[in-house]
Amino acid sequence: MATRETWTTRAGFILAAVGSAVGLGNIWRFPFQTSANGGAAFLVVYLFAVLLIGIPVLLGEFVIGRRANTSAIGAFKKLNHPAWWVVGALGILASFWTLSYYSVIGGWVIRYIGGSITGAALAAPEGYFGAISVGSSSVITHVVFMAITVGVVALGIEDGIELATKVMVPAIVVLLVGLAIFAATLPGAGEGYAFFLEPDLNAIVSNAGTVLPAAFGQAFFSLSVGFSVMITYASYLGEDDSLLADGLTIGIANTAIGVIAGLVVLPLLFAQGVSASTSGPGAVFVSIPTAMANLPGGGIVGRVVGIVFFGVVLIAALSSSISLLEAAVAFLVDNYGFLRGRTAATLGGVAFVLGIPSAWDTAWLSWFDGVGVSLLLPVTVLGVVVFVGWVLGKDAVAEFRTGSSADSLATVWLWGLRTVILAVVVVVLLLNFRDLFLTPEAGDYFIIPGPLR
Repeated sequence: MATRETWTTRAGFILAAVGSAVGLGNIWRFPFQTSANGGAAFLVVYLFAVLLIGIPVLLGEFVIGRRANTSAIGAFKKLNHPAWWVVGALGILASFWTLSYYSVIGGWVIRYIGGSITGAALAAPEGYFGAISVGSSSVITHVVFMAITVGVVALGIEDGIELATKVMVPAIVVLLVGLAIFAATLPGAGEGYAFFLEPDLNAIVSNAGTVLPAAFGQAFFSLSVGFSVMITYASYLGEDDSLLADGLTIGIANTAIGVIAGLVVLPLLFAQGVSASTSGPGAVFVSIPTAMANLPGGGIVGRVVGIVFFGVVLIAALSSSISLLEAAVAFLVDNYGFLRGRTAATLGGVAFVLGIPSAWDTAWLSWFDGVGVSLLLPVTVLGVVVFVGWVLGKDAVAEFRTGSSADSLATVWLWGLRTVILAVVVVVLLLNFRDLFLTPEAGDYFIIPGPLR
């Protein structure tokens, strides 16, 4: 069997992990989750979720991956706990499930870059979205986006994923900062900043039942925990790397980019008088072009901003879709010796077929997103927390300390997973179960998706 690939540099791993985290979750999902859940109130809970829950769970996945030095499902067997393979399998299922509809949205982004160039996306935003988001048009762009993803993963770690993310992640940061500076110059942007950055603590308390699960679900989604992606990526790490330093770097970088995305989207919407309370898969594709169409400059400025904005979204979407596919590909390559190129193409084809309903009808896409974020992710995260905290235990602490001088923090981290973090994940999962199964409207929609009624 060929020698297993590794990251050529520590920076390569960090950029790939940040690229996985900084995707549609930050630029497509985060601003509108913020809008739909109280603005700054949601932001406060989200930051808490990332720093005190998300990053420790991320470190747990790093510990599993590096200690096992193999992909997610095989990692538990190699760590002498084969019965726990189901946790890795659930994570890969979550990755595959998410990739199926993620690719559909990526396809929309490709069309919106073209629509920004011609001006069609800005001239009639709702009509344009309705025309390109469903049916055969959406299926075609779904194929294109998936093909690009497959091509990068097929090239491997060094020549594909690492090389691509070294270009993508810096590009995302530079373009987003430029857009945030532009948005700050718009009259009326201050209202967007106030909505995003001035929290109403009473809103957090009064809407805790909806804000908490939404914020924690967003934290897991945006950090790529629960997808088995970080287990897979960490399996390519060497023992000299500090998991704590890498985890903090990735978590903080991801969160900062999400906040910058909010500083682009919300001021832009408020400055042009566009509602920030809309939600759903098409929100960014209708609201943003509507705001861009009203920018001064006879439409030229709007087109340029549209090209740049959707260019950023496309790069971010690809950086994440690559990692979602890699989780499944790595498992088959590591454990069965399959050829990487053929495996990537085959799995990409299966994910494409699974995503056809989402491409054909946005109601299906909403259902897939709901199942993934509200059920698959938190269940997998719960499994990781229990396994690392109560099963791996001392071995997890030893791996945490390898390459790091933060010996005392290792014990604090472990007991945090065992107690507070475990309790919070259970509460979030119970709240999600309530919404999915016990709330009549949401429960009916979950059990019988809208398109099947």
